[in-house]
Amino acid sequence: MTIALAFTLLTADYDFLIRNARVVDGTGQPAFTADVAIAQGRIAKVGKLGKKTTATRVIDAKGRVVAPGFIDIHTHAEGGIDANPGAANFLLDGVTTIVTGNCGSSRPDLAAWFKKLEEQKIGINLASLYGHNTLRVGVMGNDGKPATPEQMKRMEAGLEKAMRDGAVGFSTGLEYVPGMFVAPEEIIGLAKIAAQHQGLYTTHMRDEGAKVLDSLEESLRVGQEAGVRVQISHLKQDTKKHWGMAKEMLARIDRARREGVDVFADQYPYTRSSTSLSIRVPQWSVEGGLAGLQRRLKDSEQRAKIKAGMLEMLRGRGLADYSYATVASAGGNKALEGKTISAINLERGRPATAEDEAETVLDILATQDPGMVYHVMSDDDVDRIMVDPYIAVASDGGVRTFGEGNPHPRSYGTNARILAEYVRNRKVLTLEQAIRKMTGLPAEIFRFKDRGTVKEGAIADLVLFDPAKVQDKSTFARPHQYSTGFDLVLVGGEVAAENGQPAAQRHGKVIRRGS
Repeated sequence: MTIALAFTLLTADYDFLIRNARVVDGTGQPAFTADVAIAQGRIAKVGKLGKKTTATRVIDAKGRVVAPGFIDIHTHAEGGIDANPGAANFLLDGVTTIVTGNCGSSRPDLAAWFKKLEEQKIGINLASLYGHNTLRVGVMGNDGKPATPEQMKRMEAGLEKAMRDGAVGFSTGLEYVPGMFVAPEEIIGLAKIAAQHQGLYTTHMRDEGAKVLDSLEESLRVGQEAGVRVQISHLKQDTKKHWGMAKEMLARIDRARREGVDVFADQYPYTRSSTSLSIRVPQWSVEGGLAGLQRRLKDSEQRAKIKAGMLEMLRGRGLADYSYATVASAGGNKALEGKTISAINLERGRPATAEDEAETVLDILATQDPGMVYHVMSDDDVDRIMVDPYIAVASDGGVRTFGEGNPHPRSYGTNARILAEYVRNRKVLTLEQAIRKMTGLPAEIFRFKDRGTVKEGAIADLVLFDPAKVQDKSTFARPHQYSTGFDLVLVGGEVAAENGQPAAQRHGKVIRRGS
């Protein structure tokens, strides 16, 4: 639907006036009909405004929904937003604020990066966590050994600086090098620093399959002993043999909340995950990072041992082959992108056996570590996790260059998919519940001031859409497609996207902790 803008006198009462809106305010409360007036970048009035009320720009919403701009608290925007500061794939999915620096990886110098983004100007608001793996590599490289007291002091000082520079918390990626080799005590010590600055602790846990309950216990222990808020990243059960465990996972989180741990989680609305190919090899083989793995692959005895471990891992997942694994990005190698490991294996003239496919994986890793998409979750577990009131919606996506690679569609369509598939089509959530999970709840978790709700005085990050028409278009086969149905996206009271087109000017802000 094309929005018609009516222009009035420069002496108007407000800068922007949206009339006759169905307001879903982000709190989870029932929708209500109201006019929403905006002045100086903030929501000035929510209610029935008289016919004589004027604004520089006026829109008749005609019953369409006005909601807070969506807050995506789990992204990986480093690099992507530098290359594409407009962040069109997020804006056109209704997202006005993102949190990056997740899974233990962030920019090492946040102050310098924030300054660069502010000078460059960005299309959406951005906050960042500070990554444990980034911190540790800066002090120790990819060494998996325990940190010495001196190394701990250096890491503590590095995190202290990052928090002063505006990091909103501390993140770990315990499925990745070097975090996978680190004892909980190191994490607890660092998480205490985040807590001292009222930041939070987010974690990509060590295991999201057979040992997921053990991993949850470790995460909750960090929260309890460090006195820090905990955010579990992309909560899932990723092992077919253990599908159905979501109920136990949520019960453990709920019990921890009753015991006083301030714990939340996030989730993306897909049954496929996305990460690197190297997580498919045994952990011992990646000590020292990709370079360490590639050295071991040159030794025939170690290569055979790695392959044996891979096949054991595959069986442990209840899988017969690698058809569940698709290459998403391979440094522009179009011969690999969009194909499963099973298909690549056949193209190389090998038999369709798990052993041969494992060999193909190792051949690929000998030259690069491509990004992958893995079909590893069940719809039942996704649905069960989604209805929990303490689970926020988040994409785990990044700022994308349109047409580049074969990425997971979550970077383009997470929020539209929630509204189209899980609200409109399948009715897993009500509209009010869904909007809360994308707005008010993320703002509560990260303690963002004046964001995440439609209320007077709040920053005017808003989205206007027709819930009967909003639709995710991005698919695994054709991921580079923008969502449709979001008529207007405002960032700080300024038009950021309209009728499916990003605005020429960029209005996003860097959000530092406490701001």
